[in-house]
Amino acid sequence: MPPETPSETTTRLRPVRVRRVGWVVAAGTCLVLGLGLVGGAVAGVLLARQDAGAAEEPVGYAEARAAWHSTPVDTLFPRTLKGAGSGPGGADRVWTRLTIGPDAPCSAAVLSPALVATLQPTGCVRVVRATYTDATATSVITVGLVFTDADATAMRTLGGQLTTGGRNKLADHMPHALPAPGTPAARFGDPQRASWQLATVPELPVLVYAVSGFADGRPVPKPQPAAEAMSGGQTTAVAQAGLGHEAKGVADRIERGLRMTVSAATKDPK
Repeated sequence: MPPETPSETTTRLRPVRVRRVGWVVAAGTCLVLGLGLVGGAVAGVLLARQDAGAAEEPVGYAEARAAWHSTPVDTLFPRTLKGAGSGPGGADRVWTRLTIGPDAPCSAAVLSPALVATLQPTGCVRVVRATYTDATATSVITVGLVFTDADATAMRTLGGQLTTGGRNKLADHMPHALPAPGTPAARFGDPQRASWQLATVPELPVLVYAVSGFADGRPVPKPQPAAEAMSGGQTTAVAQAGLGHEAKGVADRIERGLRMTVSAATKDPK
């Protein structure tokens, strides 16, 4: 073997800094790209979770929100309502429309200060209402639809406040009556309110209410929520007259009609 070349005469190899820098840059670039991809993936997952967690609007939600001005008034409030089995003891009921009020803002003059405060987070938009009487013209019922700008989550919260929270049974949440001059409801004012029903419409941004009273104009010192007036063993004049049934029966028919209208509007024409 030839003798090793003295180290003094060997050109010492210096580190190739350019390659190292290039490697660092390449590695950094890969790191940035990797982080970007991971970050993008994480962001995508978070957005997907956020979208999944957000309350989706049920079918017909937007159509229902606009129904107060896009639906004929005779559709929202038919001239005649039939309530098979909706009276005390399962008796049939028929109600005739006496008057229709102009659409109104969600104000204390139409609803009540306490109810307006409860509705405030929903972005309450408009109220439409009408007054009916029964076949004997002895009872009168004002029914209303309250349209909100709320999403599905906010409406579920409102529904819980009314039912589970018991606000639908508070007298200060009872909406005002709508009198109808020259009809059996001519003397139907707030002192004549006897019973009321108040509930959100499931899966729609709408609240429906009804307030009933005697057609003879007698004042009622202590109104009863419909559920209470309809419960067994009640001996009050309100319960005995079936005014809880009147309020709930009319509210249920108006709600049912609205749901049918929204369903028809969202059906595929094909």
